[in-house]
Amino acid sequence: QVRLVESGGGLVQAGGSLRLSCAGSRYTARFHSMGWFRQAPGKEREFVAALRWNDDTPYYAESVKGRFTISRDGANNNVSLQMDSLKPEDTALYICASGPISTISIKIIRAYSYWGQGTQVTVSS
Repeated sequence: QVRLVESGGGLVQAGGSLRLSCAGSRYTARFHSMGWFRQAPGKEREFVAALRWNDDTPYYAESVKGRFTISRDGANNNVSLQMDSLKPEDTALYICASGPISTISIKIIRAYSYWGQGTQVTVSS
């Protein structure tokens, strides 16, 4: 059973930064694409960023491109999401996900097999 645990959320002012971390396992680090999604109150869950499993190619939603950076810390089986220049519209529950996913499906929610509980990010104006 794959278990994903997020950390690093919090309250920050607009323009500030936060770093989220998703703790996985050696299995997810080696065989799974890893993604971050977010869900704001009253809105649907949406793709934020992901790393392809075989070569760590990053993928980003247009809304976060140039502000967010996803990376893998292989030594600790973690995937991090560095979020800079945060905006109030980035406020959401951020959720880590993983699965044996190819490029064509990497932005698709239903392609992911395993999900964490999420960590709240709140950006004040």
